[in-house]
Amino acid sequence: MVENGDQEQLIAARYRLLHLLGQGSMGTVWAAHDEVLRRQVAVKGILRPPGMPDADAEQLRERTMREARAIAALSHPNLVTLYDVIQHEGDPYVVMELVPSRSLGEVLQEQGCLTEKQGAAVLDAVAAALASAHRAGITHRDVKPGNVLIADDGRVKLTDFGIARNVAEATMTARGITLGTPAYIAPEVAQGGDVSEAADRWSLGATMWAAMAGEPPYVGKNVMQTINAVINGDVPVPAGAGRLAPVISGLMRKDPAERMSLVDVRKQVYPLLPEPGTDAFEVRESVPLPVVVRPKPKIEPDAPLADDPGPLPFAVTEPMAPRGRRGPVATAFVLVGAILLFLAGSGGGFALVRLTAGAPLLPPTEQTLPVLPTLPTSATLEPRTASAVTAIGDQGGKFTLNVDRGWAVYAEQRAADRQFPPSAVVHFVSGSGAYEVAVQRFPDYYPKRDIKAYVAGVQARWPSRFFGGERVPTANLAGPRFEDGVQFVYKTVEGDEPTALRRSHFSRVLPHRNDLWVVEVVVPTEQEDEARVRLFDAIASTFAPV
Repeated sequence: MVENGDQEQLIAARYRLLHLLGQGSMGTVWAAHDEVLRRQVAVKGILRPPGMPDADAEQLRERTMREARAIAALSHPNLVTLYDVIQHEGDPYVVMELVPSRSLGEVLQEQGCLTEKQGAAVLDAVAAALASAHRAGITHRDVKPGNVLIADDGRVKLTDFGIARNVAEATMTARGITLGTPAYIAPEVAQGGDVSEAADRWSLGATMWAAMAGEPPYVGKNVMQTINAVINGDVPVPAGAGRLAPVISGLMRKDPAERMSLVDVRKQVYPLLPEPGTDAFEVRESVPLPVVVRPKPKIEPDAPLADDPGPLPFAVTEPMAPRGRRGPVATAFVLVGAILLFLAGSGGGFALVRLTAGAPLLPPTEQTLPVLPTLPTSATLEPRTASAVTAIGDQGGKFTLNVDRGWAVYAEQRAADRQFPPSAVVHFVSGSGAYEVAVQRFPDYYPKRDIKAYVAGVQARWPSRFFGGERVPTANLAGPRFEDGVQFVYKTVEGDEPTALRRSHFSRVLPHRNDLWVVEVVVPTEQEDEARVRLFDAIASTFAPV
């Protein structure tokens, strides 16, 4: 795999990399120059997850090639065109159309929500793009604001079929395949069902709901709560959608068979489109060649959507008290784990996975699971390697941890906000959703911040969710650090009665070099005592940065 710093490198004796455009958990994208056709393109390299066995890596390459062959058959003005698929030093690369643009998520951050004409233009364009893909037997699987591009010349394009799959080909299952973004996935997908064309239509409706309201239709304090709302909650009335409201409601029907067809969507939207020759979006001056990376917009504290932004400067706070000193009341502060922090206020940018066996990720509730699941045993724990790296591709995010071998894993990135600097999180989730291990990393946290500042930020975000806790000094990481780590045990109540989830959080906060790491194990409160020994003690003690 080409390193981030390898600028001007020639790939496959044809594509010269110019500069890095972005990096996520599944791949890295560069602006590049096609030396043969003398045009600029986007080159996406598929990342091999750290620690992946060679056999699994080969399967990933084959799946990439299959998907690329399927997507290459698509040709539509509202789709980002795939030009080529190549291998370089054994790794797959996809060559695509380079579109100077902003994502719909970025547009929403800038202006709050769309006008009716803008919404009609986006809805018509994405519906047309999906219809073209569906005719070819391809589902998108992750329609959301971050994957809708508003080009500088006013065009609207759907992008990132990186997790799409040609349903006509034999499928290749692999643990960790992304199924979509929780706020935008269809209810049947959230329950472990297949991703169908109807699921894409739901995601389109949810995306337009967010575009017109300025926030997603379902916002939970954590991923489990969001999924629970998608499955069991009522479909909210589209806010601020005007004449687009009936179309959005028609797409967001719980029963897939009742969802409005894409043909009917375009018929309903047609009278609302901008006049011919006019643009719904302001035409922006095109960036001259070579393309310069467009910086991510600054995330305001109350921004409704945060779509995969890069890191922002973090604030300076007063130093933490020396080791051994505690606050006036031990229960006056709270440490909420990585998953609550990562999901709060998130509108996009994180990936949800499930086990290959197909078990749903929905957590148990008092109504749906009266009998608690069986806790994993130490015999099922095995070393696993993952990487918590932010969008800019910073170094040093690799770690190892003993986790149940059957738990699903997915990665997420979080932007800076009023309380916290940018960070990355890796989730390990049991098949039932009852248990979770979250590893969160704040790169370059020190020396500008300390653990006291982190705790204060969590307390400000969750002032009423704290039921008790204890802070215990711990320093089990080798290497230079600025202060000793701490450990907390606290309880939260998620949701409203009678289906509220009572969960206990065992958190260990560990400085390592300039980074701050948070390792958290989340379990049903009813199993707190047993889980402390069998999960938290057995798992957290094995964490080690690589």
